[in-house]
Amino acid sequence: MRRGIAATALVASFALAATACGGSDSGDKADGPVTITWWDTSNATNEAPTYQALIKDFEAANKDIKVKYVNVPFDQAQNKFDTAAGASGAPDVLRSDVGWTPAFAKKGFFLPLDGTEALADQAKFKPNLIKQAQYDGKTYGVPFVTDTLALVYNKQLFEKAGVEAPKTWDDLKAAAATIKSKTGVDGYWGSTAAYYAQTFLYGEGTDTVDATAKKITVNSDAAKKGYGTWLSLFSGKGLHKADTTADAYAHIQDAFVNGKVAAIIQGPWEITNFYKGTAFKDKNNLGIATVPAGSTGKAGAPTGGHNLSVYAGSDSAHQKAAEKFVGFMTSAKSQTQIALKNSTLPTRDDAYTAEVKADPGIAGYQSVLSSAQPRVALPEYSSLLTPLDTELVKIAGGKESLDKGLSNAETALAKLVPDFSK
Repeated sequence: MRRGIAATALVASFALAATACGGSDSGDKADGPVTITWWDTSNATNEAPTYQALIKDFEAANKDIKVKYVNVPFDQAQNKFDTAAGASGAPDVLRSDVGWTPAFAKKGFFLPLDGTEALADQAKFKPNLIKQAQYDGKTYGVPFVTDTLALVYNKQLFEKAGVEAPKTWDDLKAAAATIKSKTGVDGYWGSTAAYYAQTFLYGEGTDTVDATAKKITVNSDAAKKGYGTWLSLFSGKGLHKADTTADAYAHIQDAFVNGKVAAIIQGPWEITNFYKGTAFKDKNNLGIATVPAGSTGKAGAPTGGHNLSVYAGSDSAHQKAAEKFVGFMTSAKSQTQIALKNSTLPTRDDAYTAEVKADPGIAGYQSVLSSAQPRVALPEYSSLLTPLDTELVKIAGGKESLDKGLSNAETALAKLVPDFSK
């Protein structure tokens, strides 16, 4: 969702190469402070300033540690870290998407943090988030921010139409038609992105793969039913047609925050941007509800977010400093400050203070976290959505049938997990 320009990326690659090697930073002296490097993958405008302020607080309290901050575009970070770690030149700390943890842990790039200063408060974190930071029985990251998807809606438009937040997808279709009739505004605009379509699979009790059975399930009857529901929400009264352009995400977001569509599926990383729109100058106009349920009666969305992970290739001094820094950044005090400044969701219950929950966006998303479904702890899992991103756009755009698209996705997934059966 973050875009880069080739020339900028080229310049950035040289800068990252120069700043990556925390374990052998030339600024370190035997009797001087240890300098660790942190690659932060957050939004450089909305989130990064809060983290940079916390770094100053950390350095003031730890005179023997300096933190070199580097903001890396999220859509480039996974590949850049993979390359840097393979060459023993990665940053000491990475803000890692939860989906990257199994793959980097399997490669030996992340340091197990069990029993370290980084995880001293392990019992304070939400258990499902700790589980998502684990691979093969060890913990390779400390939950930093969490998220999930929810149905976000414009309360004024819903009230004007006399409808409530839908419980099922059929309820959503009916509400969208009523909203269109009463307000002239489309009731719902769906996404063609595979990550957002996961909610429809969960509603049918399935996923793209079954890791326990080692089976690809993206083309199963349950998955077809889920994707069929997803596809049906692009046509009908009050349902916006699919946007298959490269800027679809921005188009959907802009329409929602400016009152041109009544509801979308979205995550809490957009809370601050919701409030910048004309429709949500009054923050209390933002409605947040669990995603509608599928035919099984189940409602759920992927558990997302980021961990702070420590590079296993750094020397002992840098690892110890990195662990202390991770412990500081994930403390209740830091997470509270981050939530208040960035409107992101804390990963530990003691950071959900009354002041934090006064933000209706945070309070709303906290209420739907219980329905979030952890991602499969499979090293290849984060790569499984890529073929689906390609196929779902074609399906939604009418360029291929649902059956053909899912068959193509199944074939592509079989190459990523060759030991899985179809």
